[in-house]
Amino acid sequence: MGKTVCAAALMHRYRCQIGVRHLKYWKPIQTGIEQDDDSADVARLGTCEPYEMLAKGVRLEHPVSPHLAARMAGRPIDLDAVADLIRTEPATTRWIVEGAGGALVPINASTLMVDLMKRLGLPVLVVSRSTLGTINHTLMTLEALRSRSLIVAGVVMIGPADKNNREAIETYGGVPVVGEMPRFDSVTPDIVGHWAATALDPAGSLERHFQ
Repeated sequence: MGKTVCAAALMHRYRCQIGVRHLKYWKPIQTGIEQDDDSADVARLGTCEPYEMLAKGVRLEHPVSPHLAARMAGRPIDLDAVADLIRTEPATTRWIVEGAGGALVPINASTLMVDLMKRLGLPVLVVSRSTLGTINHTLMTLEALRSRSLIVAGVVMIGPADKNNREAIETYGGVPVVGEMPRFDSVTPDIVGHWAATALDPAGSLERHFQ
């Protein structure tokens, strides 16, 4: 849910506060669709209009990794077919694309989520937890992205603020932490919008990636 709330906050921040035109959200691959619908959650929490959502994509039952959900459904995921879904969109569209799982989660027998990121060629915003273990996990993710020549736009940390973990990620990862999202007692469009306006990317370092 953390990545989904972050995506909704990005819609608030860059559509409403910054005024990025033609901003659109897309979830290329969704598993566990019978339990969660991340696109619907972003639409609600981000107060998005239908034209700000790309509904096309792989939708699978069972809340497991994409490769396993696809195998259980008897519907292997074709990476080229998924990437092509975005090709027909106007060149002026600016994207917030939410992955499924982490960068090295398998999509099929031979490709990973990071391969889809590479195919799309968009800057990557890493969403990580703030608690124990995040330094190693986040730095390995950054290394996996950069080894494939992907641009890392920044990191958003979710959970109780931890100054030491933040400083370590920024120092050793060479990347700005552009937001620290607490665990909200309740998640509503107003709460997400307020956090986006007051605490997400206050320095505006992500703006250039939407130009």
